[in-house]
Formats: sequence, C-alpha cells, structure tokens
Amino acid sequence: MSTTDANLRPAAPSAHQVEAMPLVSIVALCYNHAPFLIEALDSILAQTYPHLEVILVDDASTDNSQAVLARYAQANPRWKTLFLPHNVGNCAAFNAAFRQSQGEFIIDFATDDVLLPTRIMQQVAAFQELPAEYGVVYTDAELIDEASRPVRLHHRRDARGRLHPRPAEGWIFADVLCRYFISTPTMMMRRTTLLSLGGYDETLTYEDFDFWVRAARSWQFRFLDVVSTRKRLHPGSKSSVAYRPHDPYLASTIQVCYKGLALCRTPAERAALAVRVRWELRQAVRWGNQVEIHDLYRLLRQLRAVRPLDWLTYRLAPKVVRLLNQSFA
Repeated sequence: MSTTDANLRPAAPSAHQVEAMPLVSIVALCYNHAPFLIEALDSILAQTYPHLEVILVDDASTDNSQAVLARYAQANPRWKTLFLPHNVGNCAAFNAAFRQSQGEFIIDFATDDVLLPTRIMQQVAAFQELPAEYGVVYTDAELIDEASRPVRLHHRRDARGRLHPRPAEGWIFADVLCRYFISTPTMMMRRTTLLSLGGYDETLTYEDFDFWVRAARSWQFRFLDVVSTRKRLHPGSKSSVAYRPHDPYLASTIQVCYKGLALCRTPAERAALAVRVRWELRQAVRWGNQVEIHDLYRLLRQLRAVRPLDWLTYRLAPKVVRLLNQSFA
C-alpha cells in the first residue's frame, strides 16, 4: 500500500496541546515601516510554532502603516493592537506592549525585518533544554536590502560555513562590554529576564546595548547556529546614522558604558569596557562629536586605561573636529 505525502505529515496539535506549550509574545514594533509591513506580518503568520500572542505596536507612524496593521488585526482577531498617539521611541513603545503581554518568552520584532518560519519553534525548543539561568537565545541573521535581496550573513563564516569566531555564549558580560556581536532581531528573551531588569530603559534612545549589559550580568546567553531572521538594511535604520554629526544614539552608548562600569567586578571586565570606550572615542573623533569626545576620554581616565595613543587622539581632537566642521559646512 502506497503512502501519500499527507500521511507523512505530522498531525496538527490539538487545542489542548497548543495551550500546554509555552506562550510566546511577539511585540511587533512599527514606525513608518509601510513598505515592509506585509512581508513582516506574513512572516508571523508563517510560523510553525502555534502558541503565539501578537501585539502590533505603531509608534505614531506618519505613513500608512496603521492602516496595514489594522487590516491584519481585523483578519486575525486574536492579534492585539497598540496605536500610540505620539511618538515615544522604541524603548517606551516596547515597554507599553510588554506590560500588556503574557508570554513566557518575548520577541522584540521590528516590522522592517522578517522571521523565518521555524524561528520560534527552534528557540523555544532550545530554551526548554536550558537551565533557568539562561535568559536569552540568539542566532545568526541574514542581512537583506530594501528589496529583500540577500546581502550577507551577520556572522562571518568560512567557505564551509563554519563560524569565525563562534559567538560568545554562557556568561558573556565581558564580551558584550567590549564588542558588538549579537544580532538584536534574532533574540528571544525570557519574560523573567525582562522583568528583573524592569524592561527597557526609557531614558535611552536605543535598547540593545543596555539590555545586553544589564542582562548578561545576571543571566546566561545561548547561541544557536542557525539563521532565524532576515534583518533589513535601509536608510531609515539606526545603523544608517550611527556616529554621524548629531547622532542621537552616542549619548545613550556613553550612558550604558557608565552603567557597565558600575557593574564591573573584576580587572578583566574593566579592561573589556576600556576596549569599547577606546573604540567609541575614535569614532567620536572621526565624526566630530565634540561633547562625546570629552565624555569618553573622561571615562577612560576613570577606568585608568588611558594609553599614549588615547592621549594623542584626545589632544588632536579639536583640530580634527574643526576640519570636519569645515567639510560639512
């Protein structure tokens, strides 16, 4: 007797089985993402994991994003909407939805990105095999352009697809202090981790560096060697304005570095923070961020980590800034 493809497919879980699975809350954050919304929201619908809570948040978009979100919410009655009357920024918008959510696990999903179909299933399975002190599971990501064409992977790999180096996992406090390696859109967070931190810090203009530093002090991270998410690169993304004149994010970075200093317990951790501050200082000089140059040099002095090149960079900074201001004029 022949076996059909239908016989080979696993049976869909019953309603009782779905309810027994951990609830995952997707906080879908939108600000002027209209060109990308359909692909992003369809990727939620395509998830193979069935027990989801979806909260669509619009942070006072000025395009037609709200109309698209409302249409999807109407077609999916279990989805919730939170349309903010005034733009409050990513941190506050996320917190407003997080306070309404019920999930054991949380995904902060920017609606210019795309979730791959097995993303949530894989991360929940990973969490279920981990001890309770693991607060974050993250993965690799595929970077795409405005037209959804592949650009590259987030993590560097050799010709055989092997990672070089393998991203840090476990207790990674020193790692997140000194370098950037986590693809933020790929993270699934344990609810209790976010609760222990009080959510995102709403005094900051962006969330991920602060979250990594505070979470990594008390929680372990796990890296899954899979591509779970397509992260979009476009002119409206945060990375497109990083370190440019009047960059709104650099002051927040410095604020987080001071938080990191307060959390450091060992000379090795302070040395790791000094690596970050030294790099930020060079970027601030390169792009002429005069106020931040002074703040970062002051922090290096507090760390007792000023090297001769740091001193020279700081001393030459005013001349560099004048030249840059002339070029931008």
